[in-house]
Amino acid sequence: MKHVRIRSMPRTDADLIVDPDTYTSGVPYDALTRLREKNVVRIDDFWAVFRHEDVRTVLRTPSVFSSHRGATQIRDPSPDDLAYVQRMMLNQDPPEHSRLRRLLTRAFTPRAVALLEDRIRSNAREIVAGLSGDFAHDVADLPLLTLADVFGVPRQDRALLYDWSNRVIGFQDPDYALSSSSTAGMTDMALEALQLRPDDGRDPRARDGMPDLYAYAHALSSYKRAHPSEDVLSNLMQEDISLEEFENLFWLFSVAGNETLRNGIPGGMIALLSHPREYARLRADRSLLPVAVEEMLRWWTPVMHFRRTCVRDTSLSGQEIRAGEKVVVWFSSANRDERVFTEPDRFDVGRREADHLSFGHGPHFCLGAQLARTQMRAVFDAVLDLPGMLELDGEVSRLRSNFQNGVKHLPVKMVS
Repeated sequence: MKHVRIRSMPRTDADLIVDPDTYTSGVPYDALTRLREKNVVRIDDFWAVFRHEDVRTVLRTPSVFSSHRGATQIRDPSPDDLAYVQRMMLNQDPPEHSRLRRLLTRAFTPRAVALLEDRIRSNAREIVAGLSGDFAHDVADLPLLTLADVFGVPRQDRALLYDWSNRVIGFQDPDYALSSSSTAGMTDMALEALQLRPDDGRDPRARDGMPDLYAYAHALSSYKRAHPSEDVLSNLMQEDISLEEFENLFWLFSVAGNETLRNGIPGGMIALLSHPREYARLRADRSLLPVAVEEMLRWWTPVMHFRRTCVRDTSLSGQEIRAGEKVVVWFSSANRDERVFTEPDRFDVGRREADHLSFGHGPHFCLGAQLARTQMRAVFDAVLDLPGMLELDGEVSRLRSNFQNGVKHLPVKMVS
């Protein structure tokens, strides 16, 4: 019997960038560079946008490219879930988005962030001084501590935030999909909510996928009504918001509030470890730190894409796009656009060029951007104060995800 060799079809650049397995070995920047030359590309059932200026155009034009119409993930929510997730601030357009955003701005003013800075610096120094050898694991606690303080979650319950964000952002990764931290020391309301935690791997992005989060949200809100303090949740209890809006704000804070920074910090460390001359340059000139943090966010780009839905026929860089079609902007490409950044693949702690898009652009520009910058500066200020330099001490373990540029483990050691 004659054996017939079956040749597999070569993988296209589009295949590479949507496959979550690709990212366990790194972001496919070569593929993104080639796609950027084509710019607006049809992939599966959406248009992908790769250039910096076109990404900015999509993000700043909600009247054409809506966050609300189909929400902001590539995959379409189920019909049963769509109306619910559309109540999330992330998935709204002005003026409804603007109304919810105004309810939260008090927590993120420069004055509010300045009041938190001493505590953030203290937490960062304690974490860096006690590094266990896994930088990604250790620094994950800083955004959790900060978020607990800002949002009003008891610190002893912050592991709930860690697990919820793991399950949502890491649903494509088996190590994260059923994340379950130790419950030691948690409050009674946390322990009661955890009785509802699913263990069947159901989709955490669906309305019924995280019953423990919603149970905890309602228990904590009841406590805050009776015992208000200076935090976001206490303030929300005084506002006129619907049940769906409250639940979605809690979900958004719990997940998005820490996940981007949790990956941005180890991503910044990987940038320094990969460029020892730039690491040494930053140690020699601490005044570069604010600029270096922006370069870390550009070079690593924690969130790699977001979706919009076209609400009327339009064109983008000459490509006709019809009403109802999905448009996905690729931040990990836009932040390395050679039309905007000189030698974009090079990490330069002194780079002073166009703004990166890691915090978005337009009406959805990240509300917590200044708080995130403050935390990154605090961590790397502490790293630069170490008596020696950190070096890689093993293999980096990356998240299996085409959405979040995640770091699961970053082994390091200090050398003199």
